[in-house]
Amino acid sequence: MTAALELQQVVKEFPGEPPVRALDDVSVRIDHGELVAVIGPSGSGKSTLLNVMGTLDRPTHGVVRVDGVDTARQSDNEVAGVRSRKIGFVFQQFFLLEGMTAVDNVANGLLYQGVSLAERRDRSREALSRVGLGHRLGHTPNQMSGGERQRVAVARALVHRPAFVLADEPTGNLDSKSTGAVIDLIRELNAEGTTIVVITHDQAIANSLPRQVSVLDGRIQSDSALAVASPAGSQLQAGQP
Repeated sequence: MTAALELQQVVKEFPGEPPVRALDDVSVRIDHGELVAVIGPSGSGKSTLLNVMGTLDRPTHGVVRVDGVDTARQSDNEVAGVRSRKIGFVFQQFFLLEGMTAVDNVANGLLYQGVSLAERRDRSREALSRVGLGHRLGHTPNQMSGGERQRVAVARALVHRPAFVLADEPTGNLDSKSTGAVIDLIRELNAEGTTIVVITHDQAIANSLPRQVSVLDGRIQSDSALAVASPAGSQLQAGQP
């Protein structure tokens, strides 16, 4: 079965003397329907991993497949097309246009896909209703709470029906009540079939999700989906020799 996202022996180096290796032999597979937390402290490499997972940055070596598509074999324009169709992004900052209604903020997620304005707005209303904001369609961001604005951002990530959603510290700007509501929403969306990867430094959030992938010093330190760990810290999948 095709994975939603698959990284094989990914290395990411940045120029320097010697080069800085931010990711070192990273392999991870995320199947359709999974809800995964990628956890690590500042400087662990998780931000670089996010960029590579989201095709925002190319690896120095290795393979990155998005819904079966090997992005290493594609031009920059082709990769941008895969990103716009296959990946939804949610960031700590909401990145909403202040003078624009929730409907049009979400509809903007379809702006470059050749979808008519009427269809963009219809799909936007559907996505907003899915995240519990069907009653706030005509409101602008300054008329909403932080939790509601993040829900708009989640709806924008969902509107093009991606293979998976990457959520980068999605509760970082929220109070504890709104944080709980957004994590509950993420669980609900996953229960409906959405594949979601949450990048976080918050161990409590990571522990509340079904699978945790821990990153340290640019390597996968542990993966709760893998049953056996060697003494050196490398992981073997259940059933592997």
